[in-house]
Order: sequence, then structure tokens, then C-alpha cells
Amino acid sequence: MPLSPEQQAEIDALRAEPRPTLRAVSDGMEAHLYRAAPVLDHGFVRVVDYMGDDAAICQAARVSYGRGTKSVSNDEGLIRYLMRHWHSTPFEMCEVKLHVKLPVFVARQWIRHRTANVNEYSARYSILDREFYIPAPDTLAAQSTTNNQGRGAVLEGEEAARVLRWLRDDADRAYDHYEAMISQDGQQGLARELARMNLPANVYTQWYWKVDLHNLLHFLRLRADAHAQYEIRVYAEAICDIVRDWVPFAYRAFEDYRLGGATLSATALDCLRRMLKGEEVTQETSGMSKGEWREFRAAID
Repeated sequence: MPLSPEQQAEIDALRAEPRPTLRAVSDGMEAHLYRAAPVLDHGFVRVVDYMGDDAAICQAARVSYGRGTKSVSNDEGLIRYLMRHWHSTPFEMCEVKLHVKLPVFVARQWIRHRTANVNEYSARYSILDREFYIPAPDTLAAQSTTNNQGRGAVLEGEEAARVLRWLRDDADRAYDHYEAMISQDGQQGLARELARMNLPANVYTQWYWKVDLHNLLHFLRLRADAHAQYEIRVYAEAICDIVRDWVPFAYRAFEDYRLGGATLSATALDCLRRMLKGEEVTQETSGMSKGEWREFRAAID
């Protein structure tokens, strides 16, 4: 199960005791606070705490007092200007602390984003649960023939059944041995910090992850992208739902300029101008490599 009974009880207790505050709050984020959004088969994302809102971004940009005197429309326009011109500092004024439960191999991808504060569940001190990520059949895919780090067609028939069986059996066998090694029933028992090395990369871990909005949006731009690995992308999409409610002006600008936008090189812009003038431009006459040309065409077609 994504949440243990103890975790659910803690969440229920926290939500049952709202407290008055003088600090800026986001109504959209308050609705998410403490609640766990399920991800994959045993994972979740939940908001533990946050600071700031759309107004905090504008306040920092204007270096003003309180919530400022500008209209809401001016605030949204300013945020779009900041996003459009890559002014990152005002977005750093907002922060969020997330509690995430995720497979270890996803965590190892995630931790490459080194711009956050992280504290992970320790398998040196505690015993990991018997919880493993097993892909759904429609996400069990072959190696891509065109992308060395991507997936191709979905596995079918006996091959798919065999792979799923091996994943489940190997995970259970590894955990059986893990339990046997740390057991102190009739033996000394291997240290937990050593026994954990036998567990597979699809075992679940948990961490607290605190990050400012600027670096969070950078994470989402990469990990919510269609080319990102499915297992980390679904976590990014769950976080997108949270950010959309937390800072709606900033998220709309992010969708427009980052998720839905494209960055063109000087060479690509020159090609686009030539094409708008009616010139037929090919990869050979563009000055771009085959890869650059393919990406350029994907952006404008």
C-alpha cells in the first residue's frame, strides 16, 4: 500500500488541526497539504510544507513590501516577463518540501538534480518493506531501435509473461534472503547496512525533498517531458498537478515558455527566416547536423 496506517493517521491528525497564520498562503496548495497522491504501484508524492505563492514571486521582483499594490493582471504579466526572459531569482523565493515514496532506480535518476535538500530513509538503521515496483503490462517495452536510452514496442505474449514472472520471483527471492540474513533467530544476523546490498533496484525507498520553485521547474521541464523515462515522468506529472494549483500564474507561464515552447539556435532562426521568405531549405543547405535538423523540423512542423 502507498501509505502505512501510521502515515495516514499522521496526515489525518495534521489536517484536523488547521492553524491561523500571518504568512502568505496559497489556497490551491492548502488543498494538497499533507495529502498523498498515488504514483506507480506503491509510490506517492505528498506536500509536507511550502513557502510563498505567485505574489511572493512578484514581491521579490519588485523588492516591495507586503503583497504590493499592483493588480492581479499586472502580476501575471510580470511573471510571464520573468519566465520569458529567464529571470530565475524571483522564482527561488518559493519553496516546497515533498515526501516521496519511489523505487530506488527512480531515486538514482532523480538525485542527479543536485539543487535540492534531500533526506532519505536509511536502510542502515531500518528494515525496508517488501515492496517492489513491477511494471504494468502496457509499460513493459523492448529496447528502442533508434534510441539507446529509450523504449520501443510493448512486449507481448509469453515473453511479457516470462519477464513479469522473473521480476516478481527475483524480487521476492532477494527479499527472502535479506530477511534471512538480518534475522537474529539462532544466529548473529548480518548488519543491515550490508544486507541491503542484496536488494534489487526496484525496491521502494522514501525521502523528503525540499527545493525552490526555479529548480523545481527545471526538474519538471526535463522529467515531465515525453522523452523522459516513464517511471520518473509519472512522478513529475503528479508534481505538475501540485504546482499548477500552488502558483497558477507561474505554472501557466512555465507551460507556455518551457513545456510547450522551443529554443532555437542562431542557425535555426536563420533557416526559419529563409523559409518564411519562400526559400526551400534542406538539411544540406541549413548548416545543421542531421540531428539538429531533425529536432528543428520537429519543433516547427
